[in-house]
Amino acid sequence: MVESIEELEKRIETLPRGTIVTKNIDGKPYFYQQYKENKKTVSNFLTNDEAEKMRPLIEERRELQKKLRAMKKNLPAAAKPDDNTSFIMNAITGPGLLEMAETAKDFKKRDCYEKISSYLYGKPADKVCLVYGLRRTGKTTLLKQLILDMKEEDRKQTIYIKARVGETITDLNKDIKLAREKGIKFFLIDEITLIEDFIDNAALLSDVYAVQGLKFVLSGTDSLGFYFAESEELYDRTVTVHTTFIPYKEHARLLGITSIDEYIRYGGTLKAGELDFEDAELNVEEASFRDDETARRYIDTAICKNIQHSLKCYQKGRYFRHLRELYDANELTNAINRIIEDENHDFTIKVITDLFESHDLGSTAQLLRKARDEDKRTDILDEIDKSQILETLKKILEIKEKDNQTIGITDSHVEEIKQYLKRLDLIDDLDIETLTGSEGKLNYTIFTQPGMRFCQAQALVYSLMKDEQIKNLQEREINLITEKIIEGVLGHMLEDIVIYETKRVLMPNRHENKKQVFQIRFEAGEFDMVIYDNQTNTCEIYEIKHSLEAVPFQYRHLINEDKIELTEKRFGKITKKCVLYRGETMQSENDVMYKNVEEYLNELVVN
Repeated sequence: MVESIEELEKRIETLPRGTIVTKNIDGKPYFYQQYKENKKTVSNFLTNDEAEKMRPLIEERRELQKKLRAMKKNLPAAAKPDDNTSFIMNAITGPGLLEMAETAKDFKKRDCYEKISSYLYGKPADKVCLVYGLRRTGKTTLLKQLILDMKEEDRKQTIYIKARVGETITDLNKDIKLAREKGIKFFLIDEITLIEDFIDNAALLSDVYAVQGLKFVLSGTDSLGFYFAESEELYDRTVTVHTTFIPYKEHARLLGITSIDEYIRYGGTLKAGELDFEDAELNVEEASFRDDETARRYIDTAICKNIQHSLKCYQKGRYFRHLRELYDANELTNAINRIIEDENHDFTIKVITDLFESHDLGSTAQLLRKARDEDKRTDILDEIDKSQILETLKKILEIKEKDNQTIGITDSHVEEIKQYLKRLDLIDDLDIETLTGSEGKLNYTIFTQPGMRFCQAQALVYSLMKDEQIKNLQEREINLITEKIIEGVLGHMLEDIVIYETKRVLMPNRHENKKQVFQIRFEAGEFDMVIYDNQTNTCEIYEIKHSLEAVPFQYRHLINEDKIELTEKRFGKITKKCVLYRGETMQSENDVMYKNVEEYLNELVVN
């Protein structure tokens, strides 16, 4: 019963709150989601479709809240964990810990588990362990696994506290004192950032209690709040574990999914496709990023609320900076969504542009003309005005962006929000070296949650294809163009994943990195990825292709003498030429190796 209540509370937290209000302006209905937050009314504009989708979710939340109240009221005394009535907060000790943690017994452990365990049983110090990341990245499960692995004697000295909205640092302090009197040494505190004054008072745990030998593992979804606390109140007194980014290798191990395409489509949380790290019964219909709507809901609940709560609670909102005006106008959530969407729109524009302006479409046209399967054999792409299609798609997208712009977002707003998205491990910059007439360094933004980007890109492509200007084409033409653009999205995302994961492994520190990872762009063409060893002054060059087949055309840049000469002049001798793709690993001609991309990511280690 206790666990059922916990799961019910988790479900309620994911659902929209408040009510939907209709306002008639100039005879037209306008819809708003309204709810109370800190005695203020929050009002979010909704489209008609959004309002229709949200109504049943709000009603579901209300019904579940009724059910929750009834379950708590009827909870039998025997089902309650140990007598913890003396604690102010929701606390569990003794035998109740095992009952609470039982749901995690069959789960595999995240890579970061050993780091947390080492802190827990390491030498006493003035440090606390921060475990933070976005929702559905395994934080609570990690705490349960710590409990399950404990020796009986250690478990007797352990308390699990689940913080709730409205609780204060004073409440926590009283419970810590009481727990210490009961012989408690290990404190596992979940969702601690829900305590509004925690960030400003976090040093209490390290400077007062940790120095006395107590151990604190603090978990929460308000990652930005932890970042603030770590930067000031807890500076140099933390063991930090980020759970937001889940690399392909770990994702595959935890969920048993070995397909890179599955990772692209659903990666980012431990709820992917038909498998769920925390509930094996769930199917694809419950995946975090199954469609644009679920992605947007995740952005609202896991990202926007994260940022707003942290900014509001820390130093009386001092870190709002330029975002204060948006927050006061109840527009900050819209702005964050807008910036994330714009980034993904820019990504999709790049894919479409590359497709129609490069050789790719011509290559596809050639393959379609020669297809063995009669159903796929066609010369449609020869007849399409590629330049006109490109301009039409870009024009449609620009119009849609203008129509959706409901608030004025300045460059300052964008810069600040991007800074916070980086602190959340949601975005990062990848470097581009330009070996052209004027050498220089550029960078571009990638999303570390591939499922989120893919959902939004796919939704955008489908919406573009429904536009009247495109619908004039034959259905077969539309399907071919759609399929090719989605293939382009998969290809570009595969590039981003490989480069980003390689960078994280080979460049773990901001300084003192022995290797550098970047792209090289020439006046014509590029190396998708370069690994430069600054100690040996040598480099490796890579092409990254989504293809299952090996085609010599794929490595044309890798064997281009002019490009090789320019690269070696700047980055030393090239020691490896490699195409990463989805086919089998093999050696090709011209000293080019073909490497299966999933094998590459699984074997990626510091060397």
